[in-house]
Amino acid sequence: MARVQGLLVRAGFDWFLLALMGMILLAYLWPEGGLDKEPISLGDVATYGVSLIFFFYGLRLSPEKLRAGLGSWRLHLVVQASTFLLFPLLIMPLHTLFEGTSGELLWLGTFYLAALPSTVSSSVVMVSIAGGNIPAAIFNASISSLIGVFVTPLWMGLYLSAGSGDFDMGQIMLKLVLQVLLPVTLGIVLHRYWGGFAERNRKQLRFFDQGIILLIVYTSFSESFARDMFSGYSIGDLFLLGLGMIGLFFLVYSIVHVVSHLMGFGPEDRITAIFCGSKKSLVHGTVMSKVLLPDANMVGIILLPIMLYHALQLLASSVIAQSIARRAGLVTKGE
Repeated sequence: MARVQGLLVRAGFDWFLLALMGMILLAYLWPEGGLDKEPISLGDVATYGVSLIFFFYGLRLSPEKLRAGLGSWRLHLVVQASTFLLFPLLIMPLHTLFEGTSGELLWLGTFYLAALPSTVSSSVVMVSIAGGNIPAAIFNASISSLIGVFVTPLWMGLYLSAGSGDFDMGQIMLKLVLQVLLPVTLGIVLHRYWGGFAERNRKQLRFFDQGIILLIVYTSFSESFARDMFSGYSIGDLFLLGLGMIGLFFLVYSIVHVVSHLMGFGPEDRITAIFCGSKKSLVHGTVMSKVLLPDANMVGIILLPIMLYHALQLLASSVIAQSIARRAGLVTKGE
C-alpha cells in the first residue's frame, strides 16, 4: 500500500487534486472573485500564465532527446494513433445520444478530453515502474504535446463551429500560435542556454504550472456558477460520468494492449504503448480551454470530464503498473 501511495504522489495524485476540488468549491461559494476585474483580473493573469507554461515546457524539451527517440516509429505510430484517432472515434458516435439534451455539454467535454494530447509526467512514471521503454515514453509524451497544438483544435472545430457562431477557426489558430506555439518554439530555441536552469528548477516550475491551472479552474467555474450552468445536472449525472471515464480508460487500454500484441511488440514497448496511449493531459486540457473555448460560461462543465479522467487514470494505471512490476519481479509482494 505504501508503494502505491508513493507512486500516486510521484504521478501527481497528491494535494493538487484536492486543491482542484477546493477551487471548484470556492467558485461555488464566491464566484465574484473569479469575475471581478478590479483590483486585478484573475482571468487575465491566467491567460498570460498559459503562455509562460508553454515557454517553460519548451525550455525543458531537449531537441537531442527528441531526435534520439525517432527510432521506434511503429511504437510511436500506435501511441499517437490511440491518442488522437482512437479516443475521438470512440466518443463521436455517442453524440447522437446526447444531442439536444442537458448531457450534450458533458458529451462535448468528453470529446474535448478525447482530442487532447497524452500527459507527460504520469506516463513516464508508470512506464518506469512497470519496466517499459522509458526513452520512448518520454519521446511520445513530449511529441504528443506538440501535435496536440494543431490536432486538438481541428477535432474541436467539428462541433464548436457548428454549435457556436463565436467559433472562428482562423482566430483560434492565431491565438494558438501567439499563446502556445510561439512560446514553445522560443523555449526550444533557448533550451541550449536556459534548459539547464529549467531542469534544475523543475519542481518550482511545476508549482507555477499548477498555480495557473488552479486559477483557470477557479475563474472558469466562477463563470459557470454565476450563470447557473450546472442547474440541469444531478449528483447521479456526475457519478455516471465518472463511470464513463473509467470505462473509457479501460476500453482504450485494452484495445492498445491487443494491437501491441498483434504488432509483435516486445514487453517493454507494449508497456510504453498501453500507458502512453491511454493517458490524457489535464494540464493541456485546462490551459488550452483558455484558447479554444469561446463561451466562458460553459468552460467549467467542459472541464469536468478531463478532471475526473485525470484522477481515475492515475488511480487505475498505478495499480496496473504495480501489478506488472510484481509479475516481472521488479518489486516484491510486500512493497
